[in-house]
Amino acid sequence: MRLTCTVNGSPQQVDDVWEGESLLYVLRERMGLPGSKNACEQGECGSCTVYLDGTPVCSCLVAAGQAEGREIGTVEGMATEESLHPVQQAFLDAGAVQCGFCTPGLLVATDDLVTRSLAAGAPPEDAEIREALAGNLCRCTGYEKILDAVKLAAQRMAAR
Repeated sequence: MRLTCTVNGSPQQVDDVWEGESLLYVLRERMGLPGSKNACEQGECGSCTVYLDGTPVCSCLVAAGQAEGREIGTVEGMATEESLHPVQQAFLDAGAVQCGFCTPGLLVATDDLVTRSLAAGAPPEDAEIREALAGNLCRCTGYEKILDAVKLAAQRMAAR
């Protein structure tokens, strides 16, 4: 099967995709985008979170064929050549990055949360942050620095 989609704003085509391959596998192994991590393969940890037509999904649960003709955004697409995305920079500045395995999924989930919250007129509150990130497991931290990073990202994105 041939998969044709748009990834991080660029048209992509991958040949000989097996129907059972996950979108995560295609992104990492066939497109050379290793940012999204393969941790649980069951949609439980959030490490593989990407945007699919603007909605965050666990790419390990999406069959590659389901991405045909669709738009995918990965953690690699957040930064520009000149600078990190405000969410990425906030995670660094707040010390929210440890081993880094959960970080790509947390970055995508945080970007989605902050973008939606600011569009609604207010930065996210603690309960909203905790709920939005509940599907992202981090085994290294107590989540406090992650919460700090989300709040910092919201402040910076609101000021833009």
